Amino acid sequence: MFRLIDSPLGPLRLQASPRGLSRIEIAAAGIPEEAVSSVEEGDAGKHSADVLDAAQAQLAEYFAGRRRAFELPLDPPETTAFRAAVHAQLAEIGYGETITYRDVAKKLGRPGATRAVGSACGANPLLIVRPCHRVLRSDGGLGGYAGGLAAKRFLLTLEEN
Repeated sequence: MFRLIDSPLGPLRLQASPRGLSRIEIAAAGIPEEAVSSVEEGDAGKHSADVLDAAQAQLAEYFAGRRRAFELPLDPPETTAFRAAVHAQLAEIGYGETITYRDVAKKLGRPGATRAVGSACGANPLLIVRPCHRVLRSDGGLGGYAGGLAAKRFLLTLEEN
């Protein structure tokens, strides 16, 4: 089940399964609602809708500066073991803290895997909830971000306050 919501970053496309939130994407402006909405029947659809309701409410609190951590069931798409390990490390980065791609690679016992860490961050399906925006280049530069550098700058500035 999908939902399109407004945010300070522009439209966000949320996706949930009956097990939990599975994707957050910064959507292109002007996407028609019918291109992102879907309906599931029965209990599975109700639970997916409940997950989307909770995600929408918690994201609104985060953008308003009233939430520092998310309490949502997650059901991310399957990925490689390495990417899953990187994504787990992202969940450990505290609100308002930053870490480098190199430091994440070292924490995983793979100090030479800096670029692979960057690639895994770029493939993170749960933007904001799994805070890949908190991962920086070794020189302190922003590096990349699936939502664009303006979005990464905005999220880091939001968390500074």
